[in-house]
Amino acid sequence: MSQRPVVIRGGSIVDGTGAEARDGDVVIIDGRISASPAPDDAIVFDASGCAVAPGFIDVHTHYDAQVFWDRALTPSCFHGVTTVVAGNCGFSIAPTRPEHREIIARTLENVEDMNFETLSAGVPWNFEGFGEYLDAVSRVGPTLNWAAYVGHTPIRLFVMGADAYHRTASADEVEAMQTVLAASLRAGAAGFATSFAVTHVGLDGMPIPSRVADRAEFLALLDTVAEWGRGAVGVTTGGGAWTVDELYDLQPRVAVPFTYSALLSMPNGDHQRRLETHATGVAAGADVWPQVSPRPLMFTFRMDDPFPLNANEVFGELMSGDIAERCRAYANPSWRDRAERAFEAMSVARPRWDTYTFGESRQFTQLEGTPLTVLAARKGTTPLAALLDVAVQEPGISVRAVAANDDEDEVAKLLVAEHCTLGLSDAGAHVGQLCDAPQATDFLGRWVRDRGVMPLEEAVRRLTSVQADLFGFPDRGRLTPGAAGDVVVFDPDTIAAGPVIRVRDFPADADRLTAPEPTGVRHVLVNGSPIRVDERQLAASASGPGQIVRPAPRR
Repeated sequence: MSQRPVVIRGGSIVDGTGAEARDGDVVIIDGRISASPAPDDAIVFDASGCAVAPGFIDVHTHYDAQVFWDRALTPSCFHGVTTVVAGNCGFSIAPTRPEHREIIARTLENVEDMNFETLSAGVPWNFEGFGEYLDAVSRVGPTLNWAAYVGHTPIRLFVMGADAYHRTASADEVEAMQTVLAASLRAGAAGFATSFAVTHVGLDGMPIPSRVADRAEFLALLDTVAEWGRGAVGVTTGGGAWTVDELYDLQPRVAVPFTYSALLSMPNGDHQRRLETHATGVAAGADVWPQVSPRPLMFTFRMDDPFPLNANEVFGELMSGDIAERCRAYANPSWRDRAERAFEAMSVARPRWDTYTFGESRQFTQLEGTPLTVLAARKGTTPLAALLDVAVQEPGISVRAVAANDDEDEVAKLLVAEHCTLGLSDAGAHVGQLCDAPQATDFLGRWVRDRGVMPLEEAVRRLTSVQADLFGFPDRGRLTPGAAGDVVVFDPDTIAAGPVIRVRDFPADADRLTAPEPTGVRHVLVNGSPIRVDERQLAASASGPGQIVRPAPRR
């Protein structure tokens, strides 16, 4: 589509390749970077004092549903992101049959903290196959470029119905899944995603369908990915049928990159062992990319819907009940004893009670800001018992908890590790509990500028061309002639993520956390069209400049 030429003038070009920054202009003609001089009628954007970089690519989002009621994809669009990859953890919303839509929505509600009423009101469900889904997103006219994995869980549901939650698949069903996967890859899926994480529980506290799959099923689906040779395989780990170590043996069989989430700093030092495994596997030729994050994994939740605790099967039993049933359980000594014993037996996702702090409360305002361990010591009881004592009286009390990635010295080691990629922003998911969509601005501000963990050129490369190459997006991630005109202009001296605030702007009057006010992000262009100018976001148009991005064949 013809559009006014653009010239971004007076900045320091950080082109995404890792090459040293250079002064110069960036010219965009018909939505693509051009080597030609700027024509006289070009729109001029002032970049003086700023870095001019390719638009950032966020490889771990859950915007699968939000795109239908928020084409701007807030807050990612505020932070220099120009391309998102949805469908992570195997939770795409296509393919789907009409009779399975509620199951998909309930699964997203339980696993990704998406409000069921919001999903019911906001998703048109005018698609079944994955190609139809991509067409539906295209008709929305998103502000940002859009790519999505096809997920293991919806593929299982599409073939097996509700049985996907309860049993392994027959040989015929596995073959049918391979056919669905192939059709999705043909339509332009960015790859195949799955989850084996024990924290991922769906309907009635049951393991999500991808966790029910046996090893033969997963290998068969990987064989289909290998046949197509496109995109990437995304795996969410954390217990389950496959270990992280095995991914390094599997990847060469498939011959497309693997990425897994997430490699986060842990108090027990497990991340150090995993880094060693990673270095060994990569040295042996495996193309595996752990996702690392510059932000602590912190949840803010209420005890009437305690997402971080639901990995405990005793808490998981309460997921389908109402608040009254939950409070009766919380008050029951035998239930408490079962919950305590279940936590003690957990090797993954055991709560770090020393990080738990009480937040907003109507009834116990004196507890706001109080560490849970302080209250437990005062009462002479366990942290869980102290928490449940309060929750019985006020199930809506807010709690903040850190799960991982809060040791900054260890996080710095992960951020600079070779063959790792920035991920786990989880944008579009857990919107009532966390907001890590400002990952890129936080990384460039707190870690690159303030802590100096790496040169700016390398930081930009990791946010751009590394991500594009991981998925095989050939015309993204670099400011080179012929590439798409996705550009972010930012001030390295002032860039920062800004505050996280709570707003109520989702369908069905649902609230969420967002971060609409970064600093230092001067201009953002998507395919040559400005969406942010002089640090002010432009209103989302009826049809935005974003495109459906499909991976290119790797052979």
